[in-house]
Order: sequence, then structure tokens, then C-alpha cells
Amino acid sequence: MRFGVLGALGVWSADGETVAAGGPQLRALLAMLLLNVGRTVGVRRLVEGLYGPQAPSGAAHALQSQVSRLRRRLGAAGETGELLQHGPAGYRLLVDPDDVDVHRFERLAGDGRHALAAGDHAGAVRLLGEALGLWRGPALADVIDAPFAGEQAARLEELRISVLEDLVEARLARGEHRDLAAELPESVAAHPLRERLRGQLMRALYGSGRKAEALQVFEEARRTLAEELGVDPSPELGGVHVAVLRAGSSPPEAAGGGVPAQFTSFVGRDGDLERVRALLGERRLVTLTGPGGVGKTRLAIEAAGRERDEVRFVDLAPLTDGAAAPQALINALGLREAGLVPAQSGPLDPVERLIAGLADRRVLLVLDNCEHVAAEVAALARRLLAACHDLRILVTSRERLGITGETLHPVPPLPLDGGGPEALGHPAVRLFADRAAAVRPGFLIDDANVDAVLRLCRALDGLPLAIELAAARMRSLTLEEVEARLDDRFRLLSRGDRSAVPRHRTLRSVVGWSWDLLSRPEQALAARLTVFSGGASLHAAARVCGPSEGEVVELLADLVDKSLVEAGGGRYRMLETVREFCAERLAGDGDGDGDGERERLRAAHAAYFLESARAAEPHLRGPDQLEWLDRLDAERGNFHAALRWAAGADPVLGLRLLAALSWQGQLRGLPGERTAVAAGLLMTVGDEPPAGLEEEYTLCLAHAAAADNVHDRRLRAHLERLADRRLRYPFLRVLRFMVNGPCHADGEVPADPWSRAFARLESGVKSLLAGERDTAEEAFRAALEGFRGTGDRWGILTALEQLTGFADEPGFAALMAEAIDLAGRLGAVEDLTRLLVRNADGLADAGRLLAARAEYERAIEFARRAGTPETQAGAQRGLADVARLRGDLPAARELYDRALRGCGRASMGGALTRWRILIGLGRIAEAEQDAGQARLRYRQALAAARAYGDRPAAAASAEALAAVAAFNAAGR
Repeated sequence: MRFGVLGALGVWSADGETVAAGGPQLRALLAMLLLNVGRTVGVRRLVEGLYGPQAPSGAAHALQSQVSRLRRRLGAAGETGELLQHGPAGYRLLVDPDDVDVHRFERLAGDGRHALAAGDHAGAVRLLGEALGLWRGPALADVIDAPFAGEQAARLEELRISVLEDLVEARLARGEHRDLAAELPESVAAHPLRERLRGQLMRALYGSGRKAEALQVFEEARRTLAEELGVDPSPELGGVHVAVLRAGSSPPEAAGGGVPAQFTSFVGRDGDLERVRALLGERRLVTLTGPGGVGKTRLAIEAAGRERDEVRFVDLAPLTDGAAAPQALINALGLREAGLVPAQSGPLDPVERLIAGLADRRVLLVLDNCEHVAAEVAALARRLLAACHDLRILVTSRERLGITGETLHPVPPLPLDGGGPEALGHPAVRLFADRAAAVRPGFLIDDANVDAVLRLCRALDGLPLAIELAAARMRSLTLEEVEARLDDRFRLLSRGDRSAVPRHRTLRSVVGWSWDLLSRPEQALAARLTVFSGGASLHAAARVCGPSEGEVVELLADLVDKSLVEAGGGRYRMLETVREFCAERLAGDGDGDGDGERERLRAAHAAYFLESARAAEPHLRGPDQLEWLDRLDAERGNFHAALRWAAGADPVLGLRLLAALSWQGQLRGLPGERTAVAAGLLMTVGDEPPAGLEEEYTLCLAHAAAADNVHDRRLRAHLERLADRRLRYPFLRVLRFMVNGPCHADGEVPADPWSRAFARLESGVKSLLAGERDTAEEAFRAALEGFRGTGDRWGILTALEQLTGFADEPGFAALMAEAIDLAGRLGAVEDLTRLLVRNADGLADAGRLLAARAEYERAIEFARRAGTPETQAGAQRGLADVARLRGDLPAARELYDRALRGCGRASMGGALTRWRILIGLGRIAEAEQDAGQARLRYRQALAAARAYGDRPAAAASAEALAAVAAFNAAGR
């Protein structure tokens, strides 16, 4: 028989017929016994479960009668055995637990959780789905009035929801975001206080490209928890909120965690993979060593892809100078920089930026292709590991770093011991079979050809890349032809002792063999593709490498088929070993000398990307802003390569390209990787701009000044020269505002809508600093309308932020929610953190100190992960305010002091933070009746406000000073 309590009580015979369970008392008795199947239930517990703690007299006799009736019903259903037994301690129902839905549910739920924890998401979905499928309605639905039933039904419902959450987790891991985004709102509505469900809905919405709705779910959760329970969201839900805010507007790649997506299966390295994963669990610095083509990068990617911690992958192969390694890590970690504002208090050391961004953050850094910058990487790794205790580093290099704490894992060629039938299982043979089948469907290795494959793999020294290149030739050659051609080539190259030839020679030989089998047009394209950094789109390859897009399409398809080029996501790229070889052959591509051919290609490459940047620049201030930012992001390596070449070969092109990329750099926080190029351009060009390039020259000055304040005075002067002009680069208006402060230009009204909107914004800030609030609000509303007309998200969020200072509490919340969403879509980390602090300020002003503290803590975490000390200072100032308002003066003073140390760099935002910190320290001194200290802090605050022309702040400081003086005059 089968029994069910997950719904109305059900009893079914062996042939599936429903068995009547009797009246309410009998059903309640059976339900209690089923919940405890196989265990003895005492008489008193059964009586109280059926009749309550105040059971009537005679309840024990009534129980005996119910038991007798239950035995008869079970017997009438065809059960010949004694299912219901009586003993000294009570009654026991002898039924297989798997025949009772509740016990089967709990077993499946446990198995499903184990599968989920082990990463078996498909198994978890199957098991947990089967468990939930056992439910037919609310548990114990038809006996819920029995005294025992309420508590048990609540327990089972809690377990059901928990299993549902586990199932959702498994489905999220399988990428079912769109389906879950449609299904979960109903569950969230039914269980509004379940924070895990809320977080899962946020992730499902974000993964479906609905980031704004995901953020709205968090705001609804915060309101609901505050209204219903008087609490703030948990750290876990807050973590989901921060993750969604940090992410871009598009869902993350399937590979996730910054690990590059792979286009082929992983074959033959199971033992190495297990060993590397074990080392990463025990050691903080692991280096994979071995010759080129042995598979170090792929092994590192596979190991990193199985990590639970955050993973960031950094390919150092494009670096020509090891000093650029810290900046490469900054880029990979997504650490933004403040923008093109002069570093008046000196540049922030890139390694210090990295430490700030990695402190208290569990990250695995994968540093790939380090051999040519090993000394610099070793010094950097030592510093980072010493300062960041939760950091681990996985390195791939042809040589070890050679520092204390490094653990080496030499990556050997694939093993090739033995022969005969056993060879079918050799990793090298399996790899050849997998790659050959990809180009010749149906190809199989059997007893007839396994020895030939084994000989071929041995000739290639078991090097995976060499094996893949040879297997790719199976598209047009037979196995015998591939083996014969390789054998001929290697006999010619070896000239004697084959075993003495280094493995690197083997790899270069097989790449050379593949090269020799290319047609002349294929060789020409392969060589020319090496001018690109980070791959190329089809359009870029055609324009730079020629001869026409149609021909390039065919040639690229051939190079992909022959494993010399990888294709994915609309881009084409070469493995580094292949790229090195093809770059050396570039000299044979044209009729002229090799250097001339390389320079011609680099010039074409730079010209193409200048054209691309110029085409994108106007769109970065319009409704398609995000799409164009993504396009520019995809070509980041190519833009930097073009800038480096132009700095030495064509400084005019370099000035133009740097200017065209300036607004993108500001929005994305990228000045650090371009400051060295800008400094080089200034040295080449001199102290005055070339004719017609004053705007470009000024933007170059701004890039250089961001890292070296020696350029600051010249930058300010050049910005003033441009004040009254109609600008080709409207970003200069923003730059002038940030560097020289707000002002009303006497020239004509800007012609383009975006510049007019910004002029209104600038006018509003000036009016606000002058204490003219009504005029300022009117200007900000006009600016918002103007930016909405252009569709520029940055402008909209900037105007929204200003308007929050004029809104009531509901209006403030609505304005902040929209601004935060826009900053998240732009990936504007500093803007986003500042908005979170501003939102927390609003909560604190409304007296919601617990909610404000939670928001400040989220902002601190966000700023820490972004590596921005100034924004951390703003959030710490807010926490200090909360502590002070709650009366914890020692904690407030410590937080204020910490915040003050973090905002020493000169900027308008930093000045406002310092002013608020100084006012807070003055309030603490007043509370402690230390009039001298209060006067000192208020005077410092007054000086800070006057230095930046902030009249309202200056007035508030003066008012505080006057209050202290009055207090003293009264003798108190």
C-alpha cells in the first residue's frame, strides 16, 4: 500500500485503487502514525495529538477503538500482515518509509541537496523536482484542525519552500533564468518574507537582461521587511543587490567569473586537473610550468572554472613592458579610476589600487603567459599576497617565478606509454580522435588505425597543441597522409638524434608544417592578423588585412578549420604560440621588406580604430550609449595597441585617437592605462598643440595630469582658452567643470542639445553653491529634461542626483532608485557608490538609522571591491554619522578618523566628504563638552567649504562656530 499526507490524507492499494480512510478522527490517527512510520508513538502523545492537552476522560479507550477500526480498514484493503503493532510503549505502523510520500519527499530532498552541493546540477534538478512533485496540496489538508496537525503542517511547508529554493538554485546554475523570471514572482508573492527567494528572483531577472526589475525587487524587499518585521535585508540579500549593481547591463558570459569561454572539449588532463585543484585548496601561489603548446593555459582555465570563489583571468602575453602588469590586473578586476581629474595630491600607486580592490575579497587571480615578464610578476605577486590574505594566484609560465611560497606543478606532455588495444584510452589518442572527428564527422579510432595515431602522437611529443594542429588536417588528408608528411618533415629537421630535439622545436615544427600547407592568401591573412591585440571582428580583419570582406570570410573559415585561428562571439583570435610564429612570417607577406610591411599594417590598424572611435563618440551621449560602450569595450586591446604605435610613429593620429576615446574612458574609468601614452605624446608634440588640434591636445594633457600633477597648471589654462568655443568634444565642458569648478561662460549658447543640458546642470551647481536653491532646482529640472531628450544615462543620473536634494521622502526614494539603476547599467562604480551613500544619507535624515547603516555597509563593500578609497571614505563617514546619532561616540570618532585618512586627494567630492567629517567631529566634541576641540573642527570645516566656494556649507560651519561661542558665553 501507499500513503500520502502531502495534501489530503490518501491511502492507495497495491493496484492503485483509493482506499477510504474513515472519518476525521481515524484519518488524524493514521496521519500521526504515518508521520512517525517505523517508530513507536506513545499513547499519551497520540491522545494529546487527537484531543489536545486537556483530553476528555475516556480518551485512552476511544484511542483503542480508533486503532481497532484502523486495523480493520487496512485489512480490508488487502494487507494480510500486521501493519499496526501495539507494544508497552505505544503503537507503531510498520510501513516502508518510501511508501509514504512525506518520507520519500525528505529522502529525495536530502539526495537533491547533496547533488547540488557536489555541483551535479542536472541530478539536483531531477531529484528535487521529483520531491516537490509528491505534493498534492497543503500538507495534512483534511486533518488540519486536529491538535497535532498545525505544527506539523507548518514544519512541512517550511521544508517544501526550502526544497523549492534549492531547486531554483540548481536551475539558475543551469541557466534557466528566463523561465524562472516568469515563475518566481508568484512564489515571492506567496512568501514575501523569504529573502532567499527574493535574491533568486533578482538573479533570474538580471540573467534575463532585466536589471532594473531586479533592483526593484530589492527595494520592495527592503520596504516589506521594514514594515512587517522592522528589520533590514540580510547580508546575503544585500550581497545579491551589490552583485547586480556591480555587473554590467548584460548577463555574464556562460563561462562566468572572468574565465574565457572555451570552444572545444577538455580531453586528457583529468589527473592534472585534480592535482591543480588540490593545490589551490592548500596553497596561495601555484605556478603551472612547461613548454609552449603543452596545455598550461587550458589546464588553468579548467581548474579556475571549477572554483567557487570569484575568478579573474589576466592574459599577460600582449605586454611589452613588465611595468604595465599592475594596470593589466586593474583592468581585469574592473577597478575604475576617478577619471581625468588632476591628481593634486599625487597619483595613487597602481599596486596600492590593487591592494585596496583586493583587500578582504576572496579572489583567484589567473595570470597567464608570464614568462616574458616573470621578474615583474614575481614582485607584484609577493606584494599582493602579503597584503591580501584571501587572495590566491594561479600562474602559467614557461619558467617559475622563483619566490617564497610558490608551489610548482610542471605540466607534462600527454602520456603515450604502451600500445595495442590499451592505446585507445591514452589521453593523446583521445585528444586526436576528438579533434579529428570535429573536422571529419564519423572519424573513429579502432584497432586498425590506433597504432598509426599513436606513432603520430609520439612524433609530436604528446604536445596537445601540436596534436590538435595535426588532427585539423584530417579535413582534407587521410590519416596515412598526415603521418607521412609529418614523418618526412621531422626527419629533415632532426638530422640525427630525434630525442635530443627540444619540445619547443617540435611545436614550432608542427606549426611550421601547418603554415607550409596553407595557400599563399591564407598565409598572408594569418600573418596580417597578428597586428591585432585581443582578436578582431570580421569587419576589422577585412578592412585592415584585405583584400575584401568576401574573400576574408572564406580565408578565415579555412584558418579556423585548420586550428590556426579560434572563432567565437563574432571575433577571431590566435593562440599565442601560433601568433608568435605567424608574426615572424609577416616579413614574407609582401614584396617589400618585412619592417615596411609591419608598419603599413600597423598604420592601417591605427587608422581603422581611429575611425571606429570617432564613429562611436557621439553615440556615447545618446540612447544607444550602452551598445556603443560595449562595442568599444570589445576592442580595448586594439585601441591600446593603436595608441602605443601612434605615440611613436604618428603623434597627430595618437592625439586624435586619444581624444575620441576620452569620454568612453571617463564613463568606464580607464585613464590609468592611457596616461603613459599621453605623456609620451606630449613629449613628442611639445608645449603647444599642432594647428587645429587644441581640443585633442587639452584632452591629452588631462590624461597625463591624471597621473602627474606637473601638468595641472597647463591643463587649467588650456581649458580656460576653450571656455567660449563651440566644442567638437563636449566632454571638455565636463572636464572644465570638474577641474576649474562651475562657471557661466560668456560665449554663445551651446549648439548641441547635450551641451545645452550640461550647461544647465553647471548653472544649477553654481546657484546651489551660492545658496540660491529655487534657481538651482529650476536649472536641474531643465538639465534633466534636456538629458532625457538626448537619452544619455550619465546625464540623467547626474541631474537626478542633484534633484534628490529638493525632494520629499517618497520623491527622494523614486529619484534615487532610478539614478542607482542607471549607474548600475553604465557600470559607473564611483557614481554608483556615491549614490548608495546619498541614498543612505536620505534614510538617516528620515530617522531610519538601521536601514541607513545597512546601506552604508553595502556602499563600503562596493567601494572596497572597486578599489576606490575616496568613496569608501564617504560611506565610512555615513557609518560614523549613524554611530554618533545613536550615542556611540567612541565608535563614531574612530570611523570619522578612518574616513578622514581616506579622502586626502583633492576633488570637489572629497572636499564635501571632508567637510561633513569635520562637522561630525565637531558635534562629538560638543557632546563631550570640549569647546576648544569643537571650535577647531568647525574652523577646519569652514576653511574647507570656503576653499571650494560652497556657501551653504560655509554658512553651516559659521553657524556651528557661533553656537559654540554662545554656549561658552552662557557659562555652560
